[in-house]
Order: sequence, then structure tokens, then C-alpha cells
Amino acid sequence: MTRETDGGRVGENRRALVRTSLTALFAALTAAGTFISIPLLFTPVPIVLQNMFALLSGLLLGPVSGGAAVGLYLLAGAIGLPVFAGARGGFVQFLGPTGGFLAGYLLSALLAGLIAGAPRAGVETPYWRLVLAGLAGMLVVYVPGIIQLKAVLRASWPEAVGVGFLPFIAGDAVKTAIAVVTAGRLRKSVAKALNG
Repeated sequence: MTRETDGGRVGENRRALVRTSLTALFAALTAAGTFISIPLLFTPVPIVLQNMFALLSGLLLGPVSGGAAVGLYLLAGAIGLPVFAGARGGFVQFLGPTGGFLAGYLLSALLAGLIAGAPRAGVETPYWRLVLAGLAGMLVVYVPGIIQLKAVLRASWPEAVGVGFLPFIAGDAVKTAIAVVTAGRLRKSVAKALNG
């Protein structure tokens, strides 16, 4: 075995370790978002930060690692860890009125990651692409969210949109902007860590 082969394996192992660490970090950050959960009187959907961290996972890590980070977060909640809004856990949360939003987090990371692309060393991601990825990633959270909210509450479409989307537009616009700016500043560093 040559020294070059050894060096190649060490480099691959290091990159795999960095990728795994970043995936775990963003799963933990998404879980930490549960500590800021503000219930509203007129809707079962609280104000949360998990959607921002799920979006950021995709923007910074790409669809595979970003999706894996959110998948790990959802798995932790499904087995009972209190990582969902209101410090709740358990598979039953996926069946309640806000369960569709949990599925939307995974869609958010995947779609944002697909549009933004995985970070690559020496490749600059256009800012317009990050903005598009951020907007699409945040909006896609609401597709399964509103569908399940409507079904569980037996509400009309206007009612479901009125309690599951409209109250959150301004806040989610701010969270999207924060995620896009953060990704724009950190993608080079993440690319260097993953490919270095």
C-alpha cells in the first residue's frame, strides 16, 4: 500500500467524520429550536425556530446531508425525545394537527438543498440561488402542514390557511432572510471543511 493511498483514505475518513459531525450538529440545532416555541391562542400551530434550522440544514449542507440532519431530528422525536414544539416527543405527534409541518421540515431541507446544491470548494453559489432555495424551502413546509391541519381539524381550506399559514408569513420571511444570509456567509467554510 502506497503512501498516496494511505493519504487518500485518511482524507476520505476525515471528510466522512466532518460530514457526520455537521449532520449531527444541525440535527441538534433543529432540536434546540424547540426551546423557542410560542403558542398562539387562535391556532394549534406555534411559532417555532425548527423550520429555520431545517431550512439552514439544506442551504448549508446540501440535500443529502441536510436531509439526513432533519431525518435524524425527526427520528429522535419519533422515538420519544422531547424535541418537537412544546418539548413534546413520540410518534403520535406526527398524527396530530401539526404533524404535517414535521414532514415539511424534511421537504424543506431536501428542496432547499437541491436548489442551492451541495457546497463545493472553489465554487461560488450565486446569491439569487440561495434566495430562491430559501423561499422554496420555507414555503414547502406548509404544503403537508396545511393539508394535515385541514384533515385533522376538519376545517375548510380558507380556515386551514387562516390558522396554519397567514399568521406566520412575516416571521417566516425574517427567518428565511436570516437562513439565507447565514448560508451565504458560511457555505465557503463548510465546503472547505467537507472537501479539504
